[in-house]
Amino acid sequence: MEPRVSLITLGVDDVARSRRFYEALGFRASSASQDRIAFFDAGGVVLALFGRDELAKDACVPNGAAGFSGITLAHNVRSEEDVDRVLREAVAAGAKLLKPGQKVFWGGYSGYFSDPDGHIWETAYNPFLPLADDGQPMLPAPAAPETGA
Repeated sequence: MEPRVSLITLGVDDVARSRRFYEALGFRASSASQDRIAFFDAGGVVLALFGRDELAKDACVPNGAAGFSGITLAHNVRSEEDVDRVLREAVAAGAKLLKPGQKVFWGGYSGYFSDPDGHIWETAYNPFLPLADDGQPMLPAPAAPETGA
């Protein structure tokens, strides 16, 4: 397997409503979007919205109750002020503020919101993970493999 994430699909209750929410945050739907699915360019990864029931059926799993699923999506920004601005924009678009921007234990600044279907987004300023001009995080090179002696 080539190590990469190509597409993230969020199961949603109402594709049209969720599409409007993400468009209000600045995402632009691809012309490949349809009534039952929406696709957005998310900076090298595709974000898709698909009916929750249909997504569960396609994956052959039961459609469980909404709540914390053990995953969050993240949007990194260049400053603490940007965290607060993005959180305000998300709330204005219909998000629920879960945690206002604040200093965090790892030395950065972040806050959380959930979209209309309860998918959790972190907005973070990480002074240890610089962003390229296009907004993509720049990870340090992988560590050299350890050699046993």
